[in-house]
Amino acid sequence: MKLLLDTHVLLWFQAGDQALPKAAEQAIRSEANEAFVSMVSFWEIGLKHSIGKLPLRKPLDVFLSTITEAAFQILPLDIPHIVASSALPLHHRDPFDRMLIGQAKHEGMHLITVDAQFRAYDVPLIGL
Repeated sequence: MKLLLDTHVLLWFQAGDQALPKAAEQAIRSEANEAFVSMVSFWEIGLKHSIGKLPLRKPLDVFLSTITEAAFQILPLDIPHIVASSALPLHHRDPFDRMLIGQAKHEGMHLITVDAQFRAYDVPLIGL
């Protein structure tokens, strides 16, 4: 199964945070699954760090490098993802969430999140 991690799930997984549901952690660690991190999450982390909403223990470039060196595959942002995101109903307006949902739908991925707003969209979820 292909998995796409929501940004907060990625941060919790990297930090070993207990907020990450066990089912989500097991799915990420399972060798039967392919875990992906979107470039959209890198953008969100960089933006939130730059405006002071996301303190990091390491410099941003080092932090992002540790993610790319982990067992995650990187999902680029492509035109079909933008089209899929644009076609979503406006259940909420977070552009990062909408893009991740669009990517997951287009790629046929399960999205790992604990954000209850994602339930409003027709995308398979893990973690809720």
